Formats: sequence, structure tokens, C-alpha cells
Amino acid sequence: MPRSVYLETFGCQMNELDSELVSGQLRALGYAFTPDPHAADVVLYNTCSVREHAEQKVWSRLGELKAAKEQRPGLVVGVLGCMAERDGESLMRRMPVVDVMCGPGELDKLPMLLDNAVRTRAGLLADPDISAPQVSARQAALQGNTSRRSATLAAAQDTLEMLDLSRATFASDADAGTPRKTAYVRITRGCNKFCTYCVVPFTRGAEVHRPPQHIIDECKLLADQGVIEITLLGQTVNHYRFEHGAAVTVGGVVQPQKGRAYQGGHNRDPFAGANVTTFADLLRRIHDEVPAIARLRFVTSYPRDFGDDVLEVIRDHPRICRYLHVPAQSGSNRLLSLMNRGYEVGEYLEFLDRARGYLHQPELGRPLMVSGDFIVGFPTETDADFEASMDLLRRARYKNSFIFKYSPRPGTVAIDKFEDDVPEDVKRSRNNIMLAAQNQISDEIGREQVGREFEVFVEGLSPRARKRRAREAVALTIGGRAQAQGGPGPDESSQDVQLSARTDGDLIVLFDAPPGVTASSLVGRLMRVRISGAGPLWLTGVPVTG
Repeated sequence: MPRSVYLETFGCQMNELDSELVSGQLRALGYAFTPDPHAADVVLYNTCSVREHAEQKVWSRLGELKAAKEQRPGLVVGVLGCMAERDGESLMRRMPVVDVMCGPGELDKLPMLLDNAVRTRAGLLADPDISAPQVSARQAALQGNTSRRSATLAAAQDTLEMLDLSRATFASDADAGTPRKTAYVRITRGCNKFCTYCVVPFTRGAEVHRPPQHIIDECKLLADQGVIEITLLGQTVNHYRFEHGAAVTVGGVVQPQKGRAYQGGHNRDPFAGANVTTFADLLRRIHDEVPAIARLRFVTSYPRDFGDDVLEVIRDHPRICRYLHVPAQSGSNRLLSLMNRGYEVGEYLEFLDRARGYLHQPELGRPLMVSGDFIVGFPTETDADFEASMDLLRRARYKNSFIFKYSPRPGTVAIDKFEDDVPEDVKRSRNNIMLAAQNQISDEIGREQVGREFEVFVEGLSPRARKRRAREAVALTIGGRAQAQGGPGPDESSQDVQLSARTDGDLIVLFDAPPGVTASSLVGRLMRVRISGAGPLWLTGVPVTG
């Protein structure tokens, strides 16, 4: 009987992709997955260190497992990702319940670590001379010096690349038994920016770019399995550049390359040419060589280094989505300098103006949508600094923003260099003020879309419909008419089934399934919808037929 695994993911899209890759590896080795941690033989948490809230959830989950492990001594617990890399073996000392630790740069080693831990723990428990509380099966794979600075352009043999290459065969949702229509594809790992509030360069290491043919082949395999929307991932995705003349092949596999200091800016990359694939080149190649991909997205972009060549490729290739996620973090030049962001507000606004000049075409049904990130309450932030951020928020007119209160993160420059001197109540107040302003802007942008038609990607049931389905399922179970007993399930063919979809500009659209059409038949498809109403969180629409 295969061992069952419960895997919970915290944090960003990078972690979601890492969890998918890990799941694929473990399934190939015979592990089964369960949504119930109480029924699992192995519990894995893929962690994030960027936000304090996500980290506190992990500590809470680990605390809850102490009692579970006393009742089930054979249970194996693993912590993956950024918390494992940052805290190292001190995490195991704080939480003895943890058996396995694996940093994000070592995830290809997880199956070996897990198998060793499972076998070791089982063997120790079988020894009558060892009591359960004494059993320890600790395994760890951590990079240690994750900044990985090197004068060599090409990375050494990169076994982590094989993790990405193996994932394309797991494009369907094995637990749900339904084909997947969307997928993430990593093009870069790590970051070279060293923003003072961010731990990513220390947990995920230096910027590393994957060979372009690997990326394109992965997209083709996903398309062959029915995926029609791909999101390219990178911490600074627009830095992507692969220099073929410097490529190294180990064991027949072209290796990823460490990134150089970016030279692009507003102009074309000066290293562009026959032997170089730039980010603009990569977008163009995927668009042209994988026509089955109906939508191509990418996140996250760094504003200073976004060249016109990328904007031109997006403009001239219709299946590349007109959506940019470009974090600003602050509207104060003084704070941007303390954050080591590498640009000033004027440069950021100039980029937005350029991007909208190239890509904003609402009259053609293709408005450019932009989202941003802000940190409020960064050390020494004054009322004037905060008002500068509010001014940038208003001028940028984001469709939405991810707004966070600053929290000191262990392992960052800021925690050692700056006192966390903005009171919590001030942070909370500023956070709420900025959220309210963003909601108003989002509402205005939504109302501008009323009357327009968009091609939308249908993602699934709306929140309202999911709640209704859950209530119906409970009622059927209580009434003893469960579907397995021959009674009807939740009303699949109801004319009042609301679906949730997304425009290529990342606007959420809710609409009712057309008469005579089942909701499930529309999920994963593109269809046209006319916008009939709007609010700050989503639009409402009506399917366009004929």
C-alpha cells in the first residue's frame, strides 16, 4: 500500500510550482496524496519567509503536529522551502517534530531524503529497545551559502534543472482526475537585487536562467496535454537572458546560467544577438512555436530594467496577455533608497507611461492592466513618505495592489540595519487607508469596462456557486440521498450556475452559464463575455453568443 502524503503550500506562485514539481516526483515513486493531514503518513509544508503571517501559520501547524506524532510515531514531518533554508537546523531544534528539511535549491533531493527518513523511522520503531519519543530520523538538504556568487557565467551541474524538466508529464490534476488547462513554467530562479526587506536572495540564491529550449519544450509538452494558459515565473522575470556561446553541457543536458548584471534598461539589451536569447526573444519564440498556448503571462517584472523590445513583442503578439505585475513598494524616493530598490519614483512612472503608450488599447478591447506591491510602515516612514506612496498609487491607477504592513524578516539586511520604529497601530491605519484608496481605483477601472466585450478564460465556479454547492452537498448527505446511493448531486445543469473567468488583463469576471450548457463543459475554455456590471473586486458579464 503506497504511503499517503499531505502537502500544504504557503506563499507565492514560485512555491506553488515547487509543490507541483515535488508532487510529481513523489507520485512517480508510488506515493499517494491526501487532502486530510490526519490521514497522512507524511506531512510536508512548503514554506515562505517573505511575509510574517505565512510563517506564523507554519509554526502553528508544526505545533499541532506534536500531539499527532505522539499518537502516530511513524508519522514523518518535513519542512520545505525558504524557512528551511533560512533557519537551517535551528528549526529542527526549535521543533523536534520535524524529520526532513529541504531548501528550495535542493528540492530534487527530497525523494531521497523522504525515503531515508521513512525507512529510518520505521526501522527504529521496530527496535524493542528504543521508545517512540527517542526515535529520530532527521534528514536535511540545505545550500548554506545560497548567495552563490561566482565569476563563472555558467552554473555548475544543476540537478535542480531536472526537477523542472520532469514536471511536464504531470500536467493533469491527479487528485481531481480532471485535465489541467493552466500551468506555471519557471524561466529563472533566485534574485540578484538584494532589496533590504527581502530574504529571497539568501534563500533561493543568485539569479539563474534556464536554457530557452528547455522552456519551449516544456511549454510544448504542457500544450500537448491540453494546457492553454501558461504563466512564466521569475523573481525578476524580465532579466532573463541566455548566452548560448557560454552554455555548458553536463551529461547531455544544457545547464542553466548565472545571471550577469542586467544591461537593458529602456533600450535593447546590448548583448542581444544571434548567440543570445533575451526575454523579448523568449516571449516571441514561445508565442510562435507553441501556437496551442492561447494565453501567455509572466510575473514578476522589475520596473527599471523593462526594455522597449519586450513591450513591442507584447504589442505585436496577440496571445501574450496585456497584464504587468510591477511592484513599486513605496512612493518615497528616500525609502526606495533605504529599500535598495535601485530606481526613483520618476523612473517608475516613466516606465508605466511607456508601457501604456505601447499596450493600452481599450478601444480594441485590449486595455493594459497593471498591478503593484506596496510596503507600509517601513522603518523611518513618515506621514510625508506615506502620502508620497498614496500619490503614486493614485497616479499609477493599478487594477489592484498587494499592500502589506512591514514586518522585520530574519536574514534580511533591514532587520539588522534599521529599527522597526513605526508603531503597529500606525502601520495598520496606513494599510487600511491605502487599501480603501485602491478599492476606489479598482472600482473606477471596473466601471470603465462596462459595455466592453472580452475574451475570458473560464476558471471554475464563482465563490457564490462554490458555497451553494457545498450547502447542497451537506443537505444531500444529511437527507440520506448522497449521489452514491442514486440520488442527484449538486445541480450541475442548473441555469443559475455562476462561473468565474479572467480577462487577459487579469480582471475577474462572473457570469451565469448559458441556458442548456453545463458549467463543467465551460471550465478551461475561452469565451466572449460582455461586461454588464462592475465592483472593486470583480466584474459581472453576459456570454456573447452567435
